[in-house]
Amino acid sequence: MRYTAIALDFDGTIAHDSVVPAHVVEGLQRLKETGRKLILDTGRELPELLAIFPAITLFDRVVAENGALLYRPESGEKKELGEAPPAELVAFLRSRGVPISVGDSIVATVEPHETEVLRAIRELGLERPVIFNKGAVMILPPGVNKASGLAAALKELGLSPRNLVAAGDAENDHALLDMAEYSVAVANAIPTLKSVADRVTVLPRGDGILEVIADLVEHDLANVPAVRERRKLVLGKDLAGAPVAMSSANGSALVTGRPRTGKSALVRGVLERLCAAGYQFCVMDSRGEYLDFEPAVVFGTTGHKPDTLEIFTALEKPDVQAVVCLAAVPPRDRPAFFEAFLLGLKGLREKTGRPHWLVVDEAQELVPRTELEREEAPAQNTLYVTSDPATVSRAILAQVGAVVACGPDAKQAMDKFAAALDATSPAQAPREPAEGEALAWFHRTESAAKLVAFAPGSTKKRAIRGDVGRLLRRA
Repeated sequence: MRYTAIALDFDGTIAHDSVVPAHVVEGLQRLKETGRKLILDTGRELPELLAIFPAITLFDRVVAENGALLYRPESGEKKELGEAPPAELVAFLRSRGVPISVGDSIVATVEPHETEVLRAIRELGLERPVIFNKGAVMILPPGVNKASGLAAALKELGLSPRNLVAAGDAENDHALLDMAEYSVAVANAIPTLKSVADRVTVLPRGDGILEVIADLVEHDLANVPAVRERRKLVLGKDLAGAPVAMSSANGSALVTGRPRTGKSALVRGVLERLCAAGYQFCVMDSRGEYLDFEPAVVFGTTGHKPDTLEIFTALEKPDVQAVVCLAAVPPRDRPAFFEAFLLGLKGLREKTGRPHWLVVDEAQELVPRTELEREEAPAQNTLYVTSDPATVSRAILAQVGAVVACGPDAKQAMDKFAAALDATSPAQAPREPAEGEALAWFHRTESAAKLVAFAPGSTKKRAIRGDVGRLLRRA
């Protein structure tokens, strides 16, 4: 399962005139039964929300007051995410006859009273952002919006925004949609929200959300990809300076080239960009090439085998990146170790949608080419790294959508890849890649390879000492 949660606005998204229709509630229940988490993210104050929406208990978390309050429906607990409204601000607005409601952190009114609101903030010298929402005017604590509240909810639930669908209809939903991996504007949404959404529903409000729910339940949105892909995996830049990228989902690549030609530097740069974009990765490291990779927790050493239970326990946390060192596993045992590891990885991905990316270093050792090929290749979103494509499982090579080759023999490496699949070799490249460059060939859609200048990893090397437990505690 790729999408494990959905975050929904209330008014204008699932509710119409403060009411969520019964058939929409039934759809939300159907989605929850798939094991996905439901989050409500609204500008409403909690007491009025509880009074008008009895089905709120369907949601695992509620972000109210436009991100300033977190509510746990199961226990009834609430957590303030912002400071209380300044008493002088409330008094100022009331003294001028501005109709307001005061929540735990939010002060709300309606247009056209925004002039008095802005005047009050200016005269009192306050730092308070003002958010507009289809006629409503909300005064919030600094740094608080729907995205900040959603981040707190996701952290409590152990979820990543890279597995999140979000939907809204109004001005204050921009931050919500921007945070999600797949963003939805309902048909009745304001034009500016529609223009930045990954998908616009056919029907308005709750009926539009039911369209998304049906696609989530039936095929996890695989048949309805995002119109805008905002987080492509950039490999580098071509000769014209344009980015060369592959999809950040449902794509795999082979990184190849002779030893010491820049493969590890290229992969490290890719991993840093994945990490910065919020994706979780796991590296299978046969030679100890990534023991010094700063963003990751290392499992196993050159003298001790990794513990798979420790690995999967750590990967339950979306902000943990992992390097699995296989140097202490005898080479003849590594394919079996990896095959067993893949079973656990498949279960974790079905449950959490993570880790988002897997790197298989020295792929010829873990998924070698044999007379009896395995029937099922590892899941998508994998980078396979090898010095010789001809020694890697044919099933793996058939799955790869991009080939990235480093070093002076890059073109020959691509020819080996093509020969292993009985496919046509790429057209001659402009020139062989120099240091910091590679050839990139998207063999399913392009006949020629591109010369790409890549950004190598920049993380500082750390000293390798201590045991796995100490590294894990650092995370």
